[in-house]
Amino acid sequence: MSRASRARSEERVGRQGGRGVRVATLAVLAAVAGSAAGCVTEAGPSLTVVSWGGSYARACVLGYHERFTAETGIEIRLESYNGGLAQVRAQVETGNVHWDVVDVEIADAVSGCDEGILEPIDPAMLPAAPDGTPAADDFFPAALTECAVGTSFFSTIYAYHPERFPDEPPATIDDFFDLERFPGRRGMRRVPHVNLEFALIADGVPVDEVYTTLDTPEGVARAFRKLDTVKDEVVWWEAGAQPPQMLADGEVVMSTAYNGRIFNAQVAENQPFVIVWDGQVYDVGPLAIVAGTPNLEAARRFLAFASTPESMARVGSYISYSPARRSGVPLITTHAETGIEMDPHMPLTPEHLTRALANDWEWWSDHADEMNERFSAWLAQ
Repeated sequence: MSRASRARSEERVGRQGGRGVRVATLAVLAAVAGSAAGCVTEAGPSLTVVSWGGSYARACVLGYHERFTAETGIEIRLESYNGGLAQVRAQVETGNVHWDVVDVEIADAVSGCDEGILEPIDPAMLPAAPDGTPAADDFFPAALTECAVGTSFFSTIYAYHPERFPDEPPATIDDFFDLERFPGRRGMRRVPHVNLEFALIADGVPVDEVYTTLDTPEGVARAFRKLDTVKDEVVWWEAGAQPPQMLADGEVVMSTAYNGRIFNAQVAENQPFVIVWDGQVYDVGPLAIVAGTPNLEAARRFLAFASTPESMARVGSYISYSPARRSGVPLITTHAETGIEMDPHMPLTPEHLTRALANDWEWWSDHADEMNERFSAWLAQ
């Protein structure tokens, strides 16, 4: 989204700044229901929801998918993908839309909105907070855009297996790039997003200057030079389930990863992985509706249900992702299955924010194509 578009979006949702109970389900549904919709089969109406798979998808199913179906009778057909807009774009351009709701990265949500391949979202369709605060004022900044509704905050961190470093463990993002003190293979996602930010922070750029540095050709070149220092030792990953598996198998000694995936490996699989929060890049995960879906009203109902504070909190009780609404934060206490305290595992816990960077989705929506092309060329070198 251009900066002008962003301004229009912010005016529309009326956000008032700041970061980050019960909403009666029937009231939520009444606000957005319209007529019952959805792809009707012999088994009844359904929606196809596309997400990231693994422990996050499971948290969403337990957090609100099943409850949505119980309340509305609309079945959820869950599919997985690795991100990007290519499949959404192809469906819209051919008029063969078979995805209804997609869990996207926010830069893609903004770009897809500008392209017209995602449906606009009216904040008035979203449920108010339990105290009556309008939804637009209850969401944290950047969690609402013209065509997407944020549901949780997640973080890209790096993690390591402690057995690989019995004497001196890595503690900063700088250590991830230090092959001399911490030898071994690294795992990194095969995209420029976050890798460029990590590289600059590790190269000494203050977190509040990362995107102004990337705004210059010299800054981009500096980021790639830093990536050059580890390139020969990198194992590239694409799906969020890969980093914990690579760590467990010993394929890498440390890897960038989504914090929730590492958390799941820790609590559900008893893996001893350690998260390094220094230099983390945190972001919001939004839901968007594919333009031209024949199930528009059902999709809107689903978004409204997913965006209640209770739905967000239930997801955060299964995986360590923070709610995108202020009123949802105090609803999370312990893990739904193990009973452990969740606060130490959340990306926005104060002690984890000492040297943390908020993803600048505006910068990426303006520069994603250029950076993707440059990154692909760099990989091929």
